[in-house]
Parts: sequence; structure tokens; C-alpha cells
Amino acid sequence: MTTPIYELAAGLDRLAKFDFPVQLNETTRLYFERMSKIEPGQDATDMQAVLADPPDPAAVARLSQKTPYNAQLRTTCVATRLQGGHADNALPQVARALVNCRILPNHSTEEIQSTLVRILADDKITVTPDQPAQPSPPSPLDPQLLATIGKLTTKFWPGVPVLPLMSTGATDSLYLRKAGIPAYGHSGLANDIFDVRSHGKDERVNVKAFFTGQQYLYELVKQLSGGR
Repeated sequence: MTTPIYELAAGLDRLAKFDFPVQLNETTRLYFERMSKIEPGQDATDMQAVLADPPDPAAVARLSQKTPYNAQLRTTCVATRLQGGHADNALPQVARALVNCRILPNHSTEEIQSTLVRILADDKITVTPDQPAQPSPPSPLDPQLLATIGKLTTKFWPGVPVLPLMSTGATDSLYLRKAGIPAYGHSGLANDIFDVRSHGKDERVNVKAFFTGQQYLYELVKQLSGGR
């Protein structure tokens, strides 16, 4: 017997086994280039290997096992919520899943939707946007900005390298970029990329890191605005 829940589960299982292709951009390429000089052992070797053209498949597979790196390598679509059935003792009439996609700047929502339809591979499963996307062009890396950040980073955190990072979440920079104003997210907040608690029930930041970050941002804004 088949039901909407089984059909949806089978489609999601196919999605779970699918990886979007690796596609680096200006920011992520520099990120892996600089991270390869920090990370030890196999990770460093793999980061150099993904910079090759084409990227080494084995290196990609190993890095993809670590969520922060996987999110820098490709578009990701992950099922985050499930809903199905209407009663404990009745066959379900409908099942629904919410799939959260973090789409690379150079991919269209239509392209990703078409890919999801192909991977789910079931005419009984429809794919519709939960809310309209508002894509915007990425801001180019600014050498002067990176140099200023690097100089001040040396003052607050000696020996810590500066790396550009492609945000995997939305910010208000969207509206600035759409208006033609380059925008960059930067907090100066020290945290652990393998212990990200954003949107979690125990979301929190280190107290010392919070106050240090505020002082850092104050001095950074002064320097960028021509102050002393």
C-alpha cells in the first residue's frame, strides 16, 4: 500500500542522497584558499584540491561531511519540517514537507525548483515556493575594506587571519545590494563554526566575545569613516 506520507518520504530520501554541484565564487574561493593555510592535515589538502579545475571529487566528498564547509561549496536544500495526515486512525490524504534552500548567488530560484522536481521524481509531489525569493547580486570583495579589517584584527586578535565568508543566511544587505549599494556583513564576534546555535533553543554568545566585538566594531567604523 502506498500513501502520501510514503510517497513524500521516498522523494525526500532521494533528495537526501543528492548533492548540488560544487560552484565556487570570488568569496568562497578566497575562503578556501586562506583556510587551507590554517587547517591541519587532510582538511588543508582537500581545500587546495577543491580549488582545482575541476575540483577533486574525493576532496569534495570529505569536506562535504562538515556542514560549514558544505554550505560554502554548493547550493543546499534540506527538509526542515514535515506534516501529514489528519487522524491517528485514518489513511493520510496529504503530506507536506518544507525544504529550506540556501541558494548560491549565481543560481536562479527557477533552476533550483526544476532540480527539486527532477530529484523528487514523482508526479504526485508538487514543488511550490513557500514565499517569493528576492535575489540580489553579490557584493564584490573590496581590497581596501579587507586591509582595514586585517589591520584592526591584528590589534584585537593577534595572529588571527582574516577570511571572507559567504553568508548562508539572509540579511538586510539584500535591500542595499538591490539598490546598487555594496554591503558586507561583519560582526567581530568570536564563535565556533562547528557549534553554531543560531535559531536554536539555546542560542547564545560568549559574554567576553560580545563586548570585545562591540569595541572592535566601534573602532572599525571610525577607521572606515576617516576618523582616528
